[in-house]
Amino acid sequence: MTDLTATLGTLTLPNPVLTASGCAAAGRELHQFFDVGTLGAVVTKSIMSRPRSGRATPRMAETPSGMLNSIGLQGPGIDSFIENDLAWLAAHGARTVVSIAGGHTDEYVEITRKLNGNPAVSMLEVNISCPNVENRGQVFACDVLASSRVIGAVRRAADPDVPVFAKLSPDVTDITLIARACADAGADGFSLINTLLGMVIDTDTMAPALGGITGGLSGPAIRPVAVRCVWQVKRVLPHLPILGMGGIRSGLDALQFILAGASAVSVGTAVFGDPTAPVRVLAELEVALEERGFASLADAVGYAHRAPAQRLVPAAPEAAAS
Repeated sequence: MTDLTATLGTLTLPNPVLTASGCAAAGRELHQFFDVGTLGAVVTKSIMSRPRSGRATPRMAETPSGMLNSIGLQGPGIDSFIENDLAWLAAHGARTVVSIAGGHTDEYVEITRKLNGNPAVSMLEVNISCPNVENRGQVFACDVLASSRVIGAVRRAADPDVPVFAKLSPDVTDITLIARACADAGADGFSLINTLLGMVIDTDTMAPALGGITGGLSGPAIRPVAVRCVWQVKRVLPHLPILGMGGIRSGLDALQFILAGASAVSVGTAVFGDPTAPVRVLAELEVALEERGFASLADAVGYAHRAPAQRLVPAAPEAAAS
């Protein structure tokens, strides 16, 4: 049996499959299909300091091999989240990665401080793909200084024993520049990637299909972009762990991320068509690792970066029976 233990900074998980932020709220919806406590962890929908109604409808549009969403970080606010959602996850034995978001640095800090000391928080995922109202709406993750400022502030405000991961956007010229800045600011690892900004025009109405005009593209269509980003960041920051995500539908999809350098993966859009996708992906990933001779998940992390001479030699096929 392959050892599936996954390590994200100081956090050790029993297996490497998590949910993805925004695709399963706080886990209640999926719990009717399987025990969310069996996953490596549940990554919550990004939470902000106050209740938020989100963007105008329509909010979702299908695209080839994916979907666009324009939810707008709708949520109950941090106080209600702690009292209801976080408490529910703890009661059901789920390890919880809390995704946090904000419009300015102080909002991230406020949320972080309210989560400080709560034993239900296993890790913080800092969603910096939000518009920065301090800088005329530019997305934090598209600016080196803004990214660094938020991650540094959160790292200083957070419990020192709780890992802080920066969730980065692929909508940049060089994602490694943003990653280096976040690492220098104290990030313990990265969540790669957030959605790509996209748009759909309804050819019947001849107007944008989404009420918010643009939305985030997710699903299998973005997987090659996500794998590329994981590869690039692992190449320049090999000592920092990565939580990989973007279009994972199967164990072999997950294996691509692991081989590229991810220490664990998040399954998101796939749950809309198959609510059991996270546990199915986990089972398929275990089989894939065993078939390739890996004794542990850790042995496979970043394996594709190794020189050919360092790679496993496939076992010779058994001789056909005469």
